[in-house]
Amino acid sequence: MNSIKVHDKTFVPYLKDEELQEVVKKVALDIYEDYKDEVPVFVGVLNGVIMFFADLLRHYPGECELAFLQVSSYSGTESTGIVYKKMDLTKEVKDRHIILVEDIVDTGNTIESLFEYFKNTQRPKSVKVASLLLKPEVYKKDFKIDYVGKEIPNKFVLGYGLDYDELGRNLRDLYQLEEGKINEK
Repeated sequence: MNSIKVHDKTFVPYLKDEELQEVVKKVALDIYEDYKDEVPVFVGVLNGVIMFFADLLRHYPGECELAFLQVSSYSGTESTGIVYKKMDLTKEVKDRHIILVEDIVDTGNTIESLFEYFKNTQRPKSVKVASLLLKPEVYKKDFKIDYVGKEIPNKFVLGYGLDYDELGRNLRDLYQLEEGKINEK
């Protein structure tokens, strides 16, 4: 893995695809242990979750259903602090067990917004959260992240579904922003 340039920023290697697959498999099996006698609905939060979501389902040995919704809270490499819903939920989940699948949890604003959305409008039987990545340094919400693939430092990451201004999602490996480059223009 070599450093890469996306738009005006340089990203350095962080996690290889093989390492990511091991993390994803563990999350899938942990979820299965809790839901092996149920048919949960996996709800993917688009767009960044797409790679993790697909691989999670490949590793999940039980029956399940899927749905999607789309929200956004990022501009460039920074969270705006405001969560915008861009696409509504694609499936009825009332009285169902749902696994809310996220690519990354940092501030927790998106998770908080989604918990409110599900509680007030969808009324599932239960909601649990599975996130590939968690930034514990900046996560200050009271909502439990039930399944965490990997805790990472508070650095901007790219690849495996995560983007920088819409580019880099298709990279198999995960990269992080090169030190000292966050304010580069």
